[in-house]
Amino acid sequence: MAHQQSTGRPSDARRTVLAGARIARPSGVADHGRITIEGTRIVAVHSRDKDRGRTPDATEAAEQHDPAATVVDLAGHLIVPGFVDMHVHGGGGGSFSSADPEECLKVVETHRRHGTTTMVASTVTGDLADLARQAAVLAELVQQGELAGIHFEGPFISPHRCGAHQPELLRDPDPAEVRRLVEAARGTAAMMTIAPELEGGLDSVRLLADAGVIAAIGHTDSTYDATRRAIDAGATVATHLFNAMPPLGHRAPGPVAALLEDERITVELIDDGTHLHPAVLQMAFREAGAERVAFITDAMGAAGMSDGMYPLGPMRVEVRDGVARISEGPTAGSIAGSTLTLDRAFKRAVTVDGLSVEQAVQALSSTPARLLGIADRTGSLEAGKDADLVVLDAGHDVVGVLRQGTWLRRPPGV
Repeated sequence: MAHQQSTGRPSDARRTVLAGARIARPSGVADHGRITIEGTRIVAVHSRDKDRGRTPDATEAAEQHDPAATVVDLAGHLIVPGFVDMHVHGGGGGSFSSADPEECLKVVETHRRHGTTTMVASTVTGDLADLARQAAVLAELVQQGELAGIHFEGPFISPHRCGAHQPELLRDPDPAEVRRLVEAARGTAAMMTIAPELEGGLDSVRLLADAGVIAAIGHTDSTYDATRRAIDAGATVATHLFNAMPPLGHRAPGPVAALLEDERITVELIDDGTHLHPAVLQMAFREAGAERVAFITDAMGAAGMSDGMYPLGPMRVEVRDGVARISEGPTAGSIAGSTLTLDRAFKRAVTVDGLSVEQAVQALSSTPARLLGIADRTGSLEAGKDADLVVLDAGHDVVGVLRQGTWLRRPPGV
């Protein structure tokens, strides 16, 4: 029997209506929302408060009288876009550095249960040949639609700000070696972190920018002026701002001031209560604005797991009270990524940090989607985009996750 291809038209797919919830639309949070989904896509978004007094359009009228539509009552809940994590190393006991496809999928599944419907796989400093092998495995997962790209964090970073990266494996960013890693990713490299003050740093930033790969400044001992030169060369992201770089000084402002003040830069922030004091996070939002902040997890294998010992690339990490630190060697005691999931970052943002739901949605969904060049498909609740969304209860805890129209975690009663 010949295989019959789907026409891809919405009419070919089953219709689901999510009704009664507050919805985080690009124009703001609105009450009594209705999100209509057909197949893998959102086909309509309405809210009573915003649209009161108008005549329903054809799609809304059809959904209200369509006996085949499945209506899910989500009154008392908040629906936000699926979270987009552009910097994550592991979770669920697994690591993207393992070069094991099954282990990598375990990482993906762990974060999806916590609302991250789109993620970029981050590697850890290693031998170039090992990183190339990891990239080959991760590239396959990108091509299968499981990942949105690869982020190389190291080895082209400063030995003075190496954090949880093995110092003996670090190297200057030789553009030829940078190109080698990009080519190993076979068109799936999304971002690379560079310490621009190192020899070859600026040339490597230019190479990445020309190749369409995000050049991120991080794990750096750069000065203010050197950071400005890197931005002019094409860098557009600050890797976990404040962490693994010189602190802001009144005579030597360093990279922090340069990265915060420049509108071309989007700053990554880890909002787990360990990496940043709430006052520092709020300062970053004031200086950069919500449209230039991307919340990340920087999560390692212990995300979604209990305390214990875990691998991070070639190193061992001990997790105590949810905080991961290198357990041995010259960097022992250094914070080693996080055990964060983005649902916890969202809840902390709106309940502890004083951010609005709109600001949190920008930082967790729309801004990283824009940076990754996928804002036409995901990152906001709009007709025509993938049905990627998270359902939160009144306490801002995740009770439902929908990815491309499929429930990965079903709300009560669904």
